[in-house]
Amino acid sequence: MAIATVAALLAALGGALWLAARRFVGPTVQRLHGGGNSGLMHGKTVLITGANSGLGRATAAELLRLGARVIMGCRDRDRAEEAAGQLRRELRQAGGPEPGSDAGEAGELVVKELDLASLRSVRAFCQEMLQEEPRLDVLINNAGIFQCPYMKTEDGFEMQFGVNHLGHFLLTNLLLGLLKSSAPSRIVVVSSKLYKYGDINFEDLNSEQSYNKSFCYSRSKLANILFTRELARRLEGTNVTVNVLHPGIVRTNLGRHIHIPLLVKPLFNLVSWAFFKSPVEGAQTSVYLASSPEVEGVSGKYFGDCKEVELLPKAMDESVARKLWDISEVMVGILK
Repeated sequence: MAIATVAALLAALGGALWLAARRFVGPTVQRLHGGGNSGLMHGKTVLITGANSGLGRATAAELLRLGARVIMGCRDRDRAEEAAGQLRRELRQAGGPEPGSDAGEAGELVVKELDLASLRSVRAFCQEMLQEEPRLDVLINNAGIFQCPYMKTEDGFEMQFGVNHLGHFLLTNLLLGLLKSSAPSRIVVVSSKLYKYGDINFEDLNSEQSYNKSFCYSRSKLANILFTRELARRLEGTNVTVNVLHPGIVRTNLGRHIHIPLLVKPLFNLVSWAFFKSPVEGAQTSVYLASSPEVEGVSGKYFGDCKEVELLPKAMDESVARKLWDISEVMVGILK
């Protein structure tokens, strides 16, 4: 009887929390859906990293609906193909034409293999892109790894810094020529509010002296912002813009490395469903920056919930941003 009572109370609490949470996260979705033009991205090619799940998958779905040709850059090709099949079925079930069809305004869906933990894979991917793709209108650096145990990439970099920053740094640089020739074009970088707890320690970028998985994630997200601001400076006058965003706290599999005690999981799940954004809600700022006429020509800014957000001074330090850029070029082999 006691268990049933507790369960009922938890269910009631969950319902109340869910209703309260909708008041805060709902308008973001409505903002884009309310005035969404199903053909807004027709004829445009968009590359999204990590597009087989979570935010990336939701972003791909929204941009397909807007008519974009979406390239899913994913580490696991089989999982990406499965996700692509699901996206096609969902669009068809929603009453729209299947991606790749001639009818209507739905976009096309393409799967390509990309492992951001391997510079070799990034270079091979970009070579394929440059050979096969005549244009690239939007690059969305979305993929990421979150608070994993200490491990290294194929090239010996700490995994979070290597994937979240260095892999995307090389990818973006190798595709800049294609983006410039396709201008006006856009680059969208997914960061996190947790950048506030990070710092760029040039004496230990690889975290070999000490490793804290939370701080290292925050460092990689701070690096995303510094990279965006320095890239915006370098792209002035090219008609290629770059902006960075935080999606908010989203229910995705990004936290798969976080251990939650079995007894606490029901409460955690209750809280997450009440207060965390769904992937569709979390993807709205990425979609906004990739497609909205409102941000045409805007570059070097930081956004949350489709609005510009003020940055902490450490994320606007131009000298740190330039030094990080220079060191990153050496680390990924752009400069010897």
